[in-house]
Amino acid sequence: MPIQSSDMPAIEEIKQLKARYFRFLDTKQWTKLRGLFTDDAVFEGTFDPFKGPDDFIAGVSKFNQNTVTVHHGHMPEIRIISPTTARAIWALADFIEIKATEGQPPRAQRGFTGFGHYQEKYRKEGDVWKIAFMRLTRIRVDPLLGEGKVPDLNSRQLRSGADNFMDEG
Repeated sequence: MPIQSSDMPAIEEIKQLKARYFRFLDTKQWTKLRGLFTDDAVFEGTFDPFKGPDDFIAGVSKFNQNTVTVHHGHMPEIRIISPTTARAIWALADFIEIKATEGQPPRAQRGFTGFGHYQEKYRKEGDVWKIAFMRLTRIRVDPLLGEGKVPDLNSRQLRSGADNFMDEG
C-alpha cells in the first residue's frame, strides 16, 4: 500500500515517539518511558513475560539498574491503518553491558550486542500517538566476554542522562 501524503504527519509523530522510547530507555527515565504506552499495551518477545506497561517498566528498570545500554532503531516501515491506528517494523541494534560490581568475581559474559526487529502497533489517544503493542524479535545476539570496564567519563565529556533538554524554551 503506497504512503499517502496525508499520512506523513502521523508517520513523523510515530518516528518521534520511537526516538523518545530509545532515549528514555537508555537514560533510565522510567516515568517518561511509561508515558509512551497505552494502559493496555501488550509485550511479546521480551526477556520476561509482562502483564502490561507498569509490569514492563518495573521489569526493565530492575534489569537495567546496573547496566549501560545503547538502543538504535533504524529503517522504519510505518503503515497508517486509520486516523488513530498504525503499525511499524523497526530494525534494531542494541548494546547491553552489565557494570562490574565491586567485590564480585568477574563475569564470563558481561552483556551482549543484539540485532533484530521491533514489530509495533500504535494507537492515537487524543492528540498523542502511543505504543499499544510491542514485539521484540532477534536475528543475532553476540555476547560481550571478558572483564571489561565501563569507563567514567571525564569532565570534558558529557554523559547522557535524565535531562530536560527538549523541554527547554
